[in-house]
Amino acid sequence: MTTSATKPRAGEPPDSEYEDLLGQWSDLEALACTLLARPSQVQGLGPKLRQCDRWLADLVAHDIDAALYLMFQLATTSTVGYSGSHALVCAALCHILAGELALPAHERASLVGAAFTMNIGMTALQDQLAEQREPLTPEQQQAVARHPQVGCELLQRMGIGDALWLQVVAQHHVQLPEQAPLASLPPAQRLARVLGTIDRYAAMISPRTSRAGRSATDSVRAIVGDEGQGRDEVSHTLVRTVGLCPPGTFVRMDNGEAAVVLRRSERANAPLVASVLDARGEPLTAPQLYQTQSSSGPRIQSALARSAVTLELNHRTMVRLGLYAAQRTQTL
Repeated sequence: MTTSATKPRAGEPPDSEYEDLLGQWSDLEALACTLLARPSQVQGLGPKLRQCDRWLADLVAHDIDAALYLMFQLATTSTVGYSGSHALVCAALCHILAGELALPAHERASLVGAAFTMNIGMTALQDQLAEQREPLTPEQQQAVARHPQVGCELLQRMGIGDALWLQVVAQHHVQLPEQAPLASLPPAQRLARVLGTIDRYAAMISPRTSRAGRSATDSVRAIVGDEGQGRDEVSHTLVRTVGLCPPGTFVRMDNGEAAVVLRRSERANAPLVASVLDARGEPLTAPQLYQTQSSSGPRIQSALARSAVTLELNHRTMVRLGLYAAQRTQTL
């Protein structure tokens, strides 16, 4: 994987740097899946995971909206396995929230490392459960219950010496008081609460054989509550940062069209969208852009789960379309 997307090539138009984003995200997803599936066969697991962290940091820092778009789109159609895709989604969201929560650099690094590896103690089982329609067997339930400690011990054997990283992996399913301010908690509990919230959110939006993924809005409501009076500053930071309908998710417009969200706006419920299906469910000849924070034009009526839209999108085109619209808005 290269990081050429962070630097335009000489003589190319400014948005040509987005040409390789899709490939870079897919490469990163495939690498994460390989590392998690066979960690005992990896020479230097820690350095390779840190390299994943750096590549992911580049993608997120370069353009959060493009990263979110690719994350939400590819997470619902991933071909590399549920476990690897889920880990990458959680790591990306941890990168984004770490900045919003003003976490120190060393805590951010430990949090992202834990996000990549929190389920390393049950990678094969997690992939199996994503395809399983039957209830968990007693043996599977025991393996799920043990996986935080199993993963922590495996990482130690593989040379991971970051004590905070290991503690967060061990505690990521521990129920922690949501009312307590994050700043008042010890670092391991603080990061475990951040990761636990992100883990639940990412799991809800991802489809499995046994169920379709929820819409992003439904996932938020399940975590925060319908009234939005949440006591948990992590979930509220998540909503404020990625939006009620994040880039890469689908929405139904009040004119009946189905649209994909391209970029966030200053209002969590008013992103830039591109309609891709008309009111009859037929593909539009060309995507129709709508600034939903504007008083004119259609508004978002509801969120849609990925399973409600069967159209295959050209992600490279959509990312560049969103960038073009954002640049045009800034110049008006």
